[in-house]
Amino acid sequence: MLLFDLERNFVFLLILSLSDALPTSSRIRPTRTALLPTTSPAYLPSFPASRSTTSQPTGPLLRKPLNLGHYPPLWAAPDTRHPEVQRAIRSIDWTHVPRFLPRPPQGDASYDDGHDPACWWSRTECTRPKQAYLPEDIAYCESPRDFGLTYDDGPLNPRDANDTWGEPQLYDFLATHNQTATLFYVGSNVVSFPQAAQRAIQSGHTLCVHTWSHPQMTTISNEMIVAELYWTLRAIKQATGVTSRCWRPPFGDVDDRVRAIAHQMGLRTILWNSDSFDWKLPSVANDYQGTFDDLTVDRFFQAWIDRPLPLHGRLVLEHETSDKTIQMSEKWLPILKNTFEVKRVHDCVPLLSSPYWES
Repeated sequence: MLLFDLERNFVFLLILSLSDALPTSSRIRPTRTALLPTTSPAYLPSFPASRSTTSQPTGPLLRKPLNLGHYPPLWAAPDTRHPEVQRAIRSIDWTHVPRFLPRPPQGDASYDDGHDPACWWSRTECTRPKQAYLPEDIAYCESPRDFGLTYDDGPLNPRDANDTWGEPQLYDFLATHNQTATLFYVGSNVVSFPQAAQRAIQSGHTLCVHTWSHPQMTTISNEMIVAELYWTLRAIKQATGVTSRCWRPPFGDVDDRVRAIAHQMGLRTILWNSDSFDWKLPSVANDYQGTFDDLTVDRFFQAWIDRPLPLHGRLVLEHETSDKTIQMSEKWLPILKNTFEVKRVHDCVPLLSSPYWES
């Protein structure tokens, strides 16, 4: 047991040190060309806007999916031959997309980490693209006192009628603390539970894209990248009436090829500089294969309080994927609010454009 504790302590300290070792540039590189759209993409259908509210609503939600026949199969790689996807593909100026090949899912041992020609985050944590026209990724809050609150993989769908941890559990909790967050949505989850997305935007949360089926983005083709982003943009827009201008790659797996396509689809890449590792808690979301217990994850949260960053604020990765991740957030958010100014990403990065094309 002692040996296990020593090993766990070493892993914790190593991960924490790596999570703090991110670029400390204090400026966001501006876009240098007109490749970024200036209006909502014309290839997206029009949908009515969601009604606004003056306070964060709470209470049960009636779950009714969007018309599933208008979307790809849930959690499956979309068909790139679909006419709507083809329209989006034709909108891309492919001469400005780097010609890197999709990477093997198991990794690329031949990649030159030192030169890092593709600014491949999964290998080097690079956030400053090598392509001059691409803006720097967002990976931290500007002020050391700020704490960027984000949740991936939502909206959390109830697994059955007795599941009380699906939405609006997290959103109701945030409302009781008058707290908003940035939510990175999986399109499949939005289509199957659009009422949760509507509740989120009515509550003042920011909705960003997290792909349709959660793949490693550097491993798929250019056309598939477009399809993954397109269907999620469409789902969020149909559910809420807004067109997102922000996204986060699953697993943080992004390089300049992926960035360039997302950029031309109007999406700014948002990463993180602090990982809660809540996704490692054993839960139904990972088939109970997670390897971290509550105490281990607690130590990451406590370390954020004990070890403030000197130059920038933390931009944190959390998840709405299971009872375990929601419980962890419920435990720590009140404590974090006593130390930090907890904010949405667009509130802690002043130079970041509006999260939606709509005013």
